[in-house]
Amino acid sequence: MKTTFSMLGTWEPKRLKIADIAREAGVSQVTIYNYFGSKEALISESFKDFIQQGIHEFREEMRQQKSLKELIAYCIHKEKETYSHLPPAVIKEIVVDNQEMYQYIQQQYEAHIRPLMVQMVEEGQARGEITGKVSVRAVLLAIQIYMKSTGEMLDSQAAHEDSEAFVEELIHIFFYGLCGREPQ
Repeated sequence: MKTTFSMLGTWEPKRLKIADIAREAGVSQVTIYNYFGSKEALISESFKDFIQQGIHEFREEMRQQKSLKELIAYCIHKEKETYSHLPPAVIKEIVVDNQEMYQYIQQQYEAHIRPLMVQMVEEGQARGEITGKVSVRAVLLAIQIYMKSTGEMLDSQAAHEDSEAFVEELIHIFFYGLCGREPQ
């Protein structure tokens, strides 16, 4: 599965063959078919494993009692990592064009990701990192809008002279808007 996921960074899923995966992984094609049944199932299971690993890693980040800003920065950097490994067209083919995978991600979002995000926002409010003027629902919507724009933001970041400084600017805009911090 790790080999398959790695290969998806440079191969289109439609062009990827079991023979290529088996050769790269150092296993027989029969072994792959015995475990997964098809190339599509192998790709699907590899991507599901990636999703599960991401949820686990985010949960671990939250256990470390990081600030809201650190957690949002972590999410942005993870998105950057994902898009630098998997081209957007591959993600679209695996996630958007595959109804089963899309439903799986929606289930994972509702069961695991959304509750973690609610917890993150509530903890941020309790620590005074988020104003009491906004609801958890509004913060989650703002985060969703931001994350949906990740592809465009990462494209802009790649063209920026100092990409890390650019990410910091985006994080600043997310937290403080265009006018800086609101007076206390």
